[in-house]
Amino acid sequence: MRIALRLCFLYFMFGLTSHAFCGAAIAQQTGEYVTKARNAILMDYETGSVLFQKSADDLVPPASMSKLMTMAVLFKALKDGRVKATDEITMSENAWRKGGAPSGTSAMFVPVNAKAKISEILQGIAVQSGNDACIALAESMAGSEVTFAKQMEDEARRLGLKKSSFRNSTGLDDPEHLMSARELAILAQHLIRDYPYQYQVFSQKEFPYLKHKFYNRNPLLGGDLNVDGLKTGHTQVAGYGMVFSAINDGRRLIGVVMGLPDEKARREESRRLLEWGIRSFAKMRLFEANEEIGSARVYGGSRWYVPLAGKNGGGLDVILPRFPANQKIKGEIVYNGPIRAPIKKGDQIALLRVTSSTTATSEVPLFAAEDIGQSSFVWKGVDSLIYLATRAVTN
Repeated sequence: MRIALRLCFLYFMFGLTSHAFCGAAIAQQTGEYVTKARNAILMDYETGSVLFQKSADDLVPPASMSKLMTMAVLFKALKDGRVKATDEITMSENAWRKGGAPSGTSAMFVPVNAKAKISEILQGIAVQSGNDACIALAESMAGSEVTFAKQMEDEARRLGLKKSSFRNSTGLDDPEHLMSARELAILAQHLIRDYPYQYQVFSQKEFPYLKHKFYNRNPLLGGDLNVDGLKTGHTQVAGYGMVFSAINDGRRLIGVVMGLPDEKARREESRRLLEWGIRSFAKMRLFEANEEIGSARVYGGSRWYVPLAGKNGGGLDVILPRFPANQKIKGEIVYNGPIRAPIKKGDQIALLRVTSSTTATSEVPLFAAEDIGQSSFVWKGVDSLIYLATRAVTN
């Protein structure tokens, strides 16, 4: 299959360049996956490859799954040393009324005006999904929940989540508090990668606090699929959803399901999606270390093309269906070009995007394999004329 892909490169010289491989038909034993979830995505953690998606970019109410962003802000503050796990925060009357016992929502039940350690608040959010814990944390860190929600949105943009919007720390329904399945999966990937120590709280099954004993609401946690996180969510508007992750055969998958009618459907659809991903996909090597994968058009450079390779010249792996069915896979090198010189070896230039008719998409970054210096003023003029002429012909 790797040879078939590589022999079918088609090279385009200018503009928004797409070096495409022709489709390679391969045998399949499984049909296209179908889920009852309104929105869903399954992603390979290491590569970011999307194995399945359904309305994954629609902005919808995330319910308590947006608490992952609340925790992302807290994790960053802990890592930066701005707060410590032993710091104490006070349960204000506002937090108690809006998210505690009087609210009738999921609560950690910290008494009004009582203090709780950050380490306890963290467990209260991860295990019990306590709304009172979220609001008290927001008030302590930012002065108000509104200001904290702005910090959540700022952190989302820093992480590349371009669409999510936050209006509270809890995920309680607000028409402007919205996330997509894709951005929830990317957020989970960030938490796992950047905060490995803090991530362990998502696998905690129980949390005793005062006279209470809370049990993690993740129904797949610690079972035969090796699920170790992350977060469930439910409101009347959002329906039932879950962000989950598991490691099997040395490969971690991240999944999101949203908009399901009840807890049973949430549990079953999450399990089915994860089982399908484990069974149906595997890592495959397309190019060995130091192999040239393709090239990208350069403007104003000492050469017209820059060769592309894997990161640090390493091999190039993608996630592909194990047993695709009567399917074709197609690859393309995509970038906004031409790329302006100078270019340094190791600069990220493009993406290798491999797609299959099962909606699986594997995207791997490609890097410059050598330095490209700037050309002379005269040759830049020639380059411009050739580029304009070629664009006129292709358009």
